[in-house]
Amino acid sequence: MNAAKRAEIFRRLKEDNPEPTTELEYQSVFELLVAVILSAQATDVGVNKATARLFPAANTPAAIHALGVEGLEEYIKTIGLYRSKAKNVIETCRLLVERHAGEVPSTREELEALPGVGRKTANVVLNTAFRQPAMAVDTHIFRVSNRTGIAPGKTVLEVEKKLLKFVPKEYLLDAHHWLILHGRYVCKARKPQCGSCRIEDLCEYKHKTSDD
Repeated sequence: MNAAKRAEIFRRLKEDNPEPTTELEYQSVFELLVAVILSAQATDVGVNKATARLFPAANTPAAIHALGVEGLEEYIKTIGLYRSKAKNVIETCRLLVERHAGEVPSTREELEALPGVGRKTANVVLNTAFRQPAMAVDTHIFRVSNRTGIAPGKTVLEVEKKLLKFVPKEYLLDAHHWLILHGRYVCKARKPQCGSCRIEDLCEYKHKTSDD
């Protein structure tokens, strides 16, 4: 795919959604971090339901740490893998209090040193909270990048690096959200809705479908 096509793809995605953001609900950088940790192998809708109960009761590292693992589990037990996630969040809260004065760090190295925070989670926080040009490649972004030809790659890291290289600079900060939303609602895994896709004429996917 050439640069002109990529630029037009993102121009259209921006035109349709000028200010995209995550569908996770949060009011602080810390709440976003917790929500993203909880969202692994879970839906944003499911996470939002749990955090709607959790955050009014505890929404700082010290407050959540005070709940303890079992106390936190009661709030998040509707989410998959909740036991391991509760342990990670409690330990992360302890480290935030002890090492970072209760603040979420803004560097990849410090974020990835927290339990439950891998490269993808760190990228979400860096991009969404700190507005750094990071690309959190989830299953949606991986699929859309390969299917359309925007940034094909065999691994998540390869796709991430290609997106950072190929996405025009003026679209880089929000590209992560546009691609996730496009994959979630249009370029779906089982059957992409090519007939109603805004970028169908630019997409290089060979097996396009109708919306019938």
